[in-house]
Amino acid sequence: MDSVDSTERPRGPHLEWTVVASAIGPLLLAATPEGLVKVSFHASPETAGPLIDRLGAAAFRPAPGEEVLLAEPIRQLTAYFAGDLRRFRLPLDWRLSSGFHRQVLQELDRSVPYGAVVGYGELAARVGQPGAAQAVGAAMGSNPLPLVVACHRVVENGGGIGGFGGGVETKRILLALEGVLPEPLF
Repeated sequence: MDSVDSTERPRGPHLEWTVVASAIGPLLLAATPEGLVKVSFHASPETAGPLIDRLGAAAFRPAPGEEVLLAEPIRQLTAYFAGDLRRFRLPLDWRLSSGFHRQVLQELDRSVPYGAVVGYGELAARVGQPGAAQAVGAAMGSNPLPLVVACHRVVENGGGIGGFGGGVETKRILLALEGVLPEPLF
């Protein structure tokens, strides 16, 4: 289905999306009536179109300040980057994740709070698959809700920072914001 980028709200099931500025660059946010469905790094209105089209719903981009489904996610992300929010309390639409990946992401969301980190192997053990550290890494790489489901808190078991879909420097910034790492010097 083609995206709709106008002030006319589509009827029936829909997806509301926008690109917002943040301390780590522009973020694409998308939500359905069930909840936040997608957060994407390094976004722009131009690059958002193909991603939104792949979500397969009637898409609506509200004017700034006119968000209905995204108003609370935007408020909470702003508070997070200001250091005023330590736990996102948002309804989440998990349709873009399933099976083992969803199980791992939901465990991460439940059990690894702000300011804490967990190793890939430890997270695998928490979901009953102690030998599945690489599969946990794949789940982190497929996370449709980074920041909110905080995959930046998953690090290498040996103490390394590990990879990150938003880039390792972005991961460092987020871990510094949460007090896990010292603030970068430059």
